[in-house]
Amino acid sequence: MTNYMGLSLQSPIIAGSSGLMNDLQYLKQLEDAGIGAVVLKSIFEEQILIESGDSNNSGDGYTKQKSNFSKDSLLSQDHLYPEALGYISDYTQEHTLNSYLEHVSRVKEMLSIPVIASIHCVSSYNWGYFARRVQAAGADALELNAYILPSDFNCSGMENEQVYFNLVEHIKQQVTIPIALKVGYYFSSVARTLQQLSETGIASLVLFNRPYSPDIDIDNLELTDNDLYSNPDEYAHVLRWIAILSERVKCDMAASTGIHSFDTVVKQLLAGATAVQVASVLYKQGPQQIQIMIDGLKAWMNDHSFDNIDQFRGRLSQCNIENPAAFERVQFMKLYSQIE
Repeated sequence: MTNYMGLSLQSPIIAGSSGLMNDLQYLKQLEDAGIGAVVLKSIFEEQILIESGDSNNSGDGYTKQKSNFSKDSLLSQDHLYPEALGYISDYTQEHTLNSYLEHVSRVKEMLSIPVIASIHCVSSYNWGYFARRVQAAGADALELNAYILPSDFNCSGMENEQVYFNLVEHIKQQVTIPIALKVGYYFSSVARTLQQLSETGIASLVLFNRPYSPDIDIDNLELTDNDLYSNPDEYAHVLRWIAILSERVKCDMAASTGIHSFDTVVKQLLAGATAVQVASVLYKQGPQQIQIMIDGLKAWMNDHSFDNIDQFRGRLSQCNIENPAAFERVQFMKLYSQIE
């Protein structure tokens, strides 16, 4: 058993937010395989802004925060362009807030494991209305999926980072369910900013949000998408920061990205993670991989005479190893001396 954000999990493996979480039958298969909790597919900020701009009264006892956003104002934002806005508008018509909330309720009725709702945020917009609706729908927790690329030349690092604090402060005033903050790693001071965010009263930090990365097709001279799924070797960057932050933050931590096998689960727990999130491995290998990972974790614990995860969690964090500099050196002399 694992305690994550005050929630009791049957295993430390959580199904991260993805389109797979829209399938009720698939969710049941994950629960049967031993998944600890599920994070439902994120509802996007742009969806909420477009829909909330159509009406200021939900008609169900809640009052929507009056929105100054419109399609024209959305289009003026740097992260949107006409084709994207058209897609978002069409997507919103088919995936309304009410349908999302109904899905939360159905999943809660069907599953006995914790259900975590998710918002994909790109600003510190007033989220109170939606957060309250998610809580009323029965979600056990709320994950704020926030990733701001600091590409605005007119904004300082402090201004960019303040958006995260504003977001958390507002949501904390609106709900009583635990809040997780899933972030990227674009901070002027990763360690200090994440430490300060952990002191805001959030229940967990999720490290890290895997970014969409553009690529270039040199044959057709076009911008293309990079691989949407993580690879097993992508866990190392997360491992470093989990280990550095372990015992230095005031909330739980979940490791995300590149977790495809039980040994990576073990590594993240040894570094200090409370839980791990998986998504790409579910697309690549299916829900049966969860049972394989859990069986591997149990076998490893048995081989090393551990009765529970708390006995080894954080054992190899930076605070608990003889050579703490090993997690900080980015040009390691010993490594490069081996390839001369």
